[in-house]
Order: sequence, then C-alpha cells, then structure tokens
Amino acid sequence: MILSGPGSTLITGIAELSTVDPALGTLRDAAVVIEGERIAWVGPASRAPAADTAVDVGGRAVLPGWVDSHTHLVFDGDRAAEFAARMAGQAYEAGGIAVTTGATRAADDARLDGLVAGRVREALAGGTTSLETKTGYGLTVEDEARSARIAAAHVEDVTFLGAHLVPDGLDPDTYVDTVCGPMLDAVAPHVRWADVFCERGAFTVEQSRRVLTACRDAGLGLRVHGNQLGPGGGVALAVEVGAASVDHVNHVTDDDVDALAASDTVATVLPACDLSTRAPLAPARRLLDAGATVAIASNANPGTSWTTSMAFCVATAVLQMGLTVPEAVEAATLGGAKALRRDVGTPDRPAVGRLAVGARADLHVLDAPSAVHLAYRPGMPLTWAVWQRGRRVVAPAGRP
Repeated sequence: MILSGPGSTLITGIAELSTVDPALGTLRDAAVVIEGERIAWVGPASRAPAADTAVDVGGRAVLPGWVDSHTHLVFDGDRAAEFAARMAGQAYEAGGIAVTTGATRAADDARLDGLVAGRVREALAGGTTSLETKTGYGLTVEDEARSARIAAAHVEDVTFLGAHLVPDGLDPDTYVDTVCGPMLDAVAPHVRWADVFCERGAFTVEQSRRVLTACRDAGLGLRVHGNQLGPGGGVALAVEVGAASVDHVNHVTDDDVDALAASDTVATVLPACDLSTRAPLAPARRLLDAGATVAIASNANPGTSWTTSMAFCVATAVLQMGLTVPEAVEAATLGGAKALRRDVGTPDRPAVGRLAVGARADLHVLDAPSAVHLAYRPGMPLTWAVWQRGRRVVAPAGRP
C-alpha cells in the first residue's frame, strides 16, 4: 500500500544520514528533499530548501534502502526437516534443491504469484527497496519460463538459473544443451541476468562456462554461484567471463582474492546462509582488505537461508565477519547495487544504493539515532519508515 504520493517532500530531523556516497559520507543533523521518484537535494538541515510537504523523523537515522542482490523467491514447499537434520550434524548437499523443485512445479500460477508477492512485501517492510531474484526451481522449459514471468511481475532484476541442478534421471550434458537452447529462449523476454551453480554436485567449470557463454551471447548479464561447498573454479570463471558478481565465496584461495581485487566482479557474501549451513563464514574482511568490492545479500530460499532480513545479515557481518557497521551498510546497499550494475543510473533506471542527488529516492529510517544500532541491537525490528521511488510505503504505527 502506498502511504504518500509523489511531489516534493522535505525529510528533516535526521540525526545521522548514511548517504553511502563517497562525495557526501555520513552527515549529522541532515535533511533530504525528494522530488518525484528521485532525490533532489541532500545536506545540512539548516540549509534545506522548502518543499511541498515536510516529514520530521524525530532524530532518527536514515540510510539507503537495502539492495538485496541474491534471492530465490519463486518457490513453494518447506524444507524445515532438512534444516533440522543439518542442525543435527548432516552436511549440506546441493541435492536438496530437488525437494523444492517438486513442490514448485506442483503449485499453480496464482499460488506462486501470491507467494512471491508476500515475500517482496516482507522484504520491503524490513527496508529492502531493491531486489534481485532467480528462477531455478522449475528446471523444465515450461516451469522456468513460468518462474521468470512471475518473478518479473514483482522484481526489477530477474536472473535465469536453469543451471541450478541437473534434474534426476537426466544426462548432465544433455540438460546443459536444453539450458543453453530452448530454456534460454523461453526465459529471455523476462530476465536481465543469468546464473549458474558452479559447484560439486551441480555443474562443472566446463558446463558452467557453456551456460554463461550462451547467456552472454543472448544479451544477459552474468552471475555465478561459486566456491560455496569447497575450493573450486567458480571465482576464476566469474572473473574470466566478466560476471557482475560471484556469490557465496566461502572457500577462496589467495589467487581468487587477488583476481577479485583486480576485477569488476563483486564478491557477494551471504551471512545468513553461512549460519544455516554451518559453513565457514565467507572471508568478507579479507576480501575488503585486499581491495575487492563486497556485497551482502540474504540468499532468501527455503533450504539454506529462509530469511529476507537484510538487517540480520548486516548484524551478522559485523558481529561474526569482522566488518565495521559502515562497511556492512555499504555492502548491503551500494555493494548490492554494484553487483546489479545499478550504482550508476540511466535515464530510465536511476541509481540505487546511495542517497545522492539524482539517485532513486529509496530511504530506510531506523527507529534509532545511528546505524550502529543495527549490530548493537541485533534482531530487533528497527525499521521505522521506508520510502521507495519517492513514495512512503512503510510508516510508523499510528501515523498516516
């Protein structure tokens, strides 16, 4: 539900404004002016221009809306039993994906559409204003096309993940032929990106390269699931093909880190997934120190990370991965935007992940005086209000 419409709006009473913009930094006693869908002015409250309406956020902190650059929202079914087994000591294996595939194929369009819509609303209520989501729980031409179409109705950045797992009973190379041919043709009208699970139990480096090459030739941007379950070639492949991101990166070598630092490929860490799978935490601190660009994402999915809470992921990155609060906030906003190539705007797609003039007016107001409270008070519901595309879509209780 839209709580307030476009026009110029002055947001004042900002105790701390995390612009996540290199030229602006963090401002105290600040204000922001929204005009239409974009930010028109940012600066000290004492110099704020007049606007049609004004909103005083009462000494609270404001940061960009979260940019969640890795989710799997198009699914039905439940894998709580798998989670419980993992907590009892069973190792995570990629094959659990097949359980979700069966439930997703069995759901009708209306049910899947409603499930995705509900998950997007849940994410927005926690301050996530930009989302990527993937196909990958259909794994037939018809079901992948359906997942892509449904996702595109709710999310701006949709990723084709037909190469998520080889369905039971199929020859891997024959399935890759399908992914690179009729399946890619069927999903192409609905997606911007392509991804591949380059991992043991999923797709080899050679198979992954075939998929990525075909998708690049079809005009899609590239992403890679890599180095999650152990050392492997996912990071090197992602850099080789110029992928926008390589995600998971739990097991990386010095060469992998150096390659990421020298490239434009973003290393996306998935803290909630690492906790849920009891995997070694991705080395976010090491990657940042080496000069790589790091993003934080939720990896929302039913098997290994059933949460849309980016605040939880940020707190985990601070408390367990060794990031500072500003570093984690940047990774969950501007880092995600870079992973989606949304950090620089175009006339029809304004930049996201930062609060600067011309960027999309996506603001997340915390019920706290500073962003430090995201980690200082982990797990607390700190979202107070949210603006998305210049419209207030989440308001404090009892206020219009």
